[in-house]
Amino acid sequence: MEQVREQVIERVFASGVAARLRSQWDRNEGIGQNDKALKFLGQDFEYLQSHSLQSRRLFEDDAFPAQISSLGFKELGSRSTKTQGVRWMRPTEFCSDPHFIVDGATRTDVCQGALGDCWLLAAIASLTLNETLLHRVVPHGQSFHQQYAGIFHFQISGVFEMEAMTFKKLVKGHAYSVTGVEEVEFKGSPTKLLRIRNPWGEMEWTGAWSDNSREWAGVDPSVRARLYNRSEDGEFWMSFRDFLREFSRLEICNLTADALQASQVKKWSSALYPGEWRRGSTAGGCRNYPATFWLNPQFKVALQHPDTDGQSGCSFLVALMQKDRRRQRREGKDMETIGFTIYEVPEEFTGQAGVHLKRDFFLTHSSSARSELFINLREVSTRFCLPQGEYIVVPSTFEPQKDGDFVLRVFSEKPADSQELDDDITADLPEEVELDESQIDAGFKGLFRQLAGAEAEISASKLQTILNRIISKHKDLKTDGFGKEACRCMITLMDTTGTGKLGLTEFHVLWEKIKRYLTVFRKFDLDKSGTMSSYEMRMALESSGFKLTNHLFQLIILRYAKEDLNVDFDNFVNCLIRLETMFKTFKEMDTDVDGVVSFSFFQWISLTMFA
Repeated sequence: MEQVREQVIERVFASGVAARLRSQWDRNEGIGQNDKALKFLGQDFEYLQSHSLQSRRLFEDDAFPAQISSLGFKELGSRSTKTQGVRWMRPTEFCSDPHFIVDGATRTDVCQGALGDCWLLAAIASLTLNETLLHRVVPHGQSFHQQYAGIFHFQISGVFEMEAMTFKKLVKGHAYSVTGVEEVEFKGSPTKLLRIRNPWGEMEWTGAWSDNSREWAGVDPSVRARLYNRSEDGEFWMSFRDFLREFSRLEICNLTADALQASQVKKWSSALYPGEWRRGSTAGGCRNYPATFWLNPQFKVALQHPDTDGQSGCSFLVALMQKDRRRQRREGKDMETIGFTIYEVPEEFTGQAGVHLKRDFFLTHSSSARSELFINLREVSTRFCLPQGEYIVVPSTFEPQKDGDFVLRVFSEKPADSQELDDDITADLPEEVELDESQIDAGFKGLFRQLAGAEAEISASKLQTILNRIISKHKDLKTDGFGKEACRCMITLMDTTGTGKLGLTEFHVLWEKIKRYLTVFRKFDLDKSGTMSSYEMRMALESSGFKLTNHLFQLIILRYAKEDLNVDFDNFVNCLIRLETMFKTFKEMDTDVDGVVSFSFFQWISLTMFA
């Protein structure tokens, strides 16, 4: 076994060497450059274009067939709702006079859509700033009007370019680390140096200030002894001027407040808030979805002290990080596309915490600031400087109905109060007028006698029959019908005698209550679907007098919504009845009105079983 393994390793090594040699020969011959571009999967543009024109058939790409499998996977896979009903069309089929590029390309021509492909689009937008570079990627002479054959071609920074090495031994497309900076005296002038490391641990820069360069001879011996290290360890020095010329991209990692030491002169204040987006309740998506955006968690930042540098504004940094996404990759989940938006708190809500701003506010107020991008990274952060005042930070996924957990961190140069905004739990319920039997309409009395029968009382089973018979006549409502348990809950709420049945006056109060619920349901069923969506449900609950926290609303959606996250009429009534029961029960038991009720275990079991 050992001998076989050695042979396999040897063959792999030999094939790797052959591949490297082949690549080097191809590079020496210029293959892979623009004038000798490598043909993707052997496809030759001129031949394919000419063949299509001669055959009078528009090109169809065998490597990218017009079928769902070409779109992607996961959310763009064959079973995703996003790919259902997709039609493959050529520009000439949905535009009478399509143009490839009109009057040149500008950076504002490129706009990101819903796919979160900002890395690609940012690169394309940058290309438009340099016409020469643009035409290296998008060759001239392509249009819908001359020699159009349904095929366009592009030249794309390929594998040979990524492997290529400059003559001073820097690897193209490779990531290096900046490990130190120094300024030395060289020939009577200060020279800025950067220490850089190749993570391979080998293959070093051979230009000025490299390990074997003569520049080190012109440096003070004590400085040279401290900085100079002549070894093939992948780390080397180069001048800042060469660094700017040789490297095209620099990524900077900022230390956050928790990395700063208390002994330092300047220490930022920080606050951390865990949060969650949940389908049907708090996953509202970005501002592109105004119907649901306001459902997202909201956090208030009070900027009270301007910076000490003479500026009038207050500096602060907001960082939004999504949690556990890397661990969930094994389940097929990837990073969500996330970001945040900042609004100034309206004057009427200044100083308040028990307020969750609603849809109308976001429809009528523009944002004060926002994250630079909505992007599918683990964390997005942006630094701001805004005037003194109170601001709302709304973190969100790009699209609504995306489950996820997050951490929102707020760092400020001066102390700044911050807190999560959420509605206080309250119930402003209308007064129930218990009419004497003599005050009840004769027509209703007749209806009651007809429904109740000789017993003159309505049990849970009778109530179930009555409600389902009535609700079946309302064709605009979607419902599975009232269950017996829900009807028992209604009787529990209205039964004042403890018989488990409803008399005339009790049934009259319930009847009026259900009529009111029906009016609210129809009012807030904005799309007339016969069901309540999550945002319609929250507005309907508030209209009915209930203000609830995000967490309670999540529980309601989990309990009463169906798989499509919609609430039908019977569950809507059940929810309101249960809420009203719980609020009234607590109010009756909170005799000293301090918001706290103590239960023995027996009382707790009795209450929950009864409710």
